[in-house]
Amino acid sequence: MTASVAAYKAAELVSTLRKDGFDVQVVMTPAAEKFVGKWTFFSLSGNPVVSDMFEEVKEFNPLHISLAEWADVMIVAPATANMIGKLAAGLADDVVCCTAMAVTVPIVIAPAMNERMYKNKLVQANIERLRELGMEVLEPEEGWLSCGAHGKGRLPSVPELVRVIKEKVKG
Repeated sequence: MTASVAAYKAAELVSTLRKDGFDVQVVMTPAAEKFVGKWTFFSLSGNPVVSDMFEEVKEFNPLHISLAEWADVMIVAPATANMIGKLAAGLADDVVCCTAMAVTVPIVIAPAMNERMYKNKLVQANIERLRELGMEVLEPEEGWLSCGAHGKGRLPSVPELVRVIKEKVKG
């Protein structure tokens, strides 16, 4: 997950996936912790939360590689314009980007941002690039945005995210 006000919905997503029998590993950017803390996701997932590539480890096991080997699907929800741009450019400066580059499973991107940002030509070009690379980029929903505007940019609903994840896991 990335640093978006929609991060609170990620907590509901983790909780719903656990109720449905999924084992969930939360990987978040350090900036995402400003919106929802690691302890929330630790409590909901039952797994330690990863946000730092350089967290102290007891044995050699590069986090982004072990996470990539463990996953059946990767979803970036919410995905900010910044994260979308970094992934499209092939940057690997945080644990989310590094994990995305190491996985061989389906990657789903769930954008969440202000409508003006979402419609920006650079963001749209980056989204198209991710699709060309084989990632599924979901369309954000239209509705009330945290900035007080109404428009397209809301994180897709938790039931929709769960549906897509289940679809990807089943193959």
